[in-house]
Amino acid sequence: MRILSIQSSVAYGHVGNSAAVFPLQRLGHEVWPVFTVHFSNHTGYGAWRGPLLDPADVGEVIMGIEERGVLPSCDAVLSGYQGSPAVASVVVDAVKRVKAANPAATYTCDPVMGNAKSGCFVNPEIPPIIRSEVVPVADILTPNQFELGFITGRDELSGPSSLEDILAAADEVRALGPATVLVTSVERAGAPDGVIEMIAVTGDGAWIVQTPRLPMKANGSGDITAALFTAHLHTTGSAALALGRTVASVYDVLAATLASGERELRLIAAQDAIAVPDERFEVTALR
Repeated sequence: MRILSIQSSVAYGHVGNSAAVFPLQRLGHEVWPVFTVHFSNHTGYGAWRGPLLDPADVGEVIMGIEERGVLPSCDAVLSGYQGSPAVASVVVDAVKRVKAANPAATYTCDPVMGNAKSGCFVNPEIPPIIRSEVVPVADILTPNQFELGFITGRDELSGPSSLEDILAAADEVRALGPATVLVTSVERAGAPDGVIEMIAVTGDGAWIVQTPRLPMKANGSGDITAALFTAHLHTTGSAALALGRTVASVYDVLAATLASGERELRLIAAQDAIAVPDERFEVTALR
């Protein structure tokens, strides 16, 4: 599988492409990383250095890849943190170019906007553009529950919500274009204490998986989740299998990170859990 991944890059730590590329490679896939920013570290530290890349330059890199004549072999496009509002049109154009060359290719959009604890942490011009221009061309969308609420105008999803409301929002998003929606960081009203959940929704059904909640904040966990789910969905053709394998790997990476006492994801140390997921968490059909 060959994946064009348009995301941020950091020199220190693991977010964006710096979180997605190695796990995809560890699964045996070729990745063509294109950077939207190149920072010293992720912005969660409160201070960082490095440039937001000019959208025109991002487009030039993609154009150069196209000129190698390889887009017909591209199986998927993956996008995450965009950096600046104008990058959205570059991503949409890249998706059109890839799909023109290979109609079977898919596009996964991780609509990076914010989360329930931090609120919106990107340029405020970006979320409306993602909602109006990017989401409609996506095949797979991987929002956290907070981002799902923004896209659908459901402010109540910024806190614990009913399963019915979460599924209704996922269905609303699917009506905009994406065939598959993976909702991460699910805060379900009535869920047992000390757990966190993830839900996958397609036209064939919906599935939920639950893991213990680890006492940590892990920047980049959404980026590796989107990457692994994309890969597993392609190779298995099953959203339920992709959900189970993705959650197993991400949980073990987070557990290894917590045990290490380090702030950044321990991707290298936990690489065996990425390559061979321990599918021990039950995936339950919701419908």
